[in-house]
Amino acid sequence: MTAALLLSASLLLAGCGGKDASSDETTPASQKVAGGSTLDSTWPLTGLPVSGAESASQDHPVLVTKMDNTYASAPQLGLSHADMVVEELVEGGLTRLAAFYYSDIPGVVGPVRSMRASDIGIVSPVDASVVTSGAAARTIARIKGAGIPFFAEGSTGFARDNSRSAPYNLFANLTDVAGGIKQDESRPDDYLPWGDEKDFPKGQVAKTISATFSGGHTTNWSFQDGGYVNENTYAADGDEFPADTVLVLRVQVGDAGYLDPAGNPVPETKFTGSGQAMLFHDGRLVRGTWKKDSLTSALTLSTQAGKLAVPAGHTWIELVPAANGDVTFK
Repeated sequence: MTAALLLSASLLLAGCGGKDASSDETTPASQKVAGGSTLDSTWPLTGLPVSGAESASQDHPVLVTKMDNTYASAPQLGLSHADMVVEELVEGGLTRLAAFYYSDIPGVVGPVRSMRASDIGIVSPVDASVVTSGAAARTIARIKGAGIPFFAEGSTGFARDNSRSAPYNLFANLTDVAGGIKQDESRPDDYLPWGDEKDFPKGQVAKTISATFSGGHTTNWSFQDGGYVNENTYAADGDEFPADTVLVLRVQVGDAGYLDPAGNPVPETKFTGSGQAMLFHDGRLVRGTWKKDSLTSALTLSTQAGKLAVPAGHTWIELVPAANGDVTFK
């Protein structure tokens, strides 16, 4: 990593505005929580307890870094510090990561890539700010219309690593990015319905998982030593995401209405409505249904027996297309 990554440029905060105009319901803004309350004693993106004198009410928002997820991105930096990761389909049958940071704000992360309209439904439930290289003009207009702040290249903390090839050489120092944000301390809402390990249903044995996206990209997982290992990760050695749970959500995918520079149609994940959910934890699978009433709504999970909770921990969410994707396990 070159010394350029330690340099900061001028701060650029973009994308202020109201919530998505198509939403038929709104999520209350994050509120301060009295110290010592049950809510403030857990982190919103993991459900894990807050330790010592720490507080889940921080003076910075959730930061979601859009990260490249191709061979050219290797090695990815900073995934080991993420609270949660969402993998989404982009053009050309490839995927991109939305890495969520809140309880642990690291230094350099990346490679940082561009946003998609799909990100509106992904980041809105926790009023996150997006760390990105930018986006197509119509995507930026929609992101702004949804009231999502974002930090793009040119903001404090961004720099290019000249030892890598563009566009896979943009990185961001999240400590610097967070330091440039001024807001009252507040705790975001829980992203997932967190629960206790002891309450997780028995389910069926599932030690390996293959999540295949439209176009052929497959993310492979194996259950080892109490957690899930991404068998084809591009993360740097020792910097892999520590997945306790893999949550697969089958989603509808539409056309974003424009082409990328290579002429590929840009897909848009429709992260509203409902669909099949597959919750993998402790080497077991529990099947259920996910529901999300609007782009800003929290995600809920259920089975025929009732509400389904995600055991507290680090969760990787796979947004697999319902029509052309596939999920296999054994």
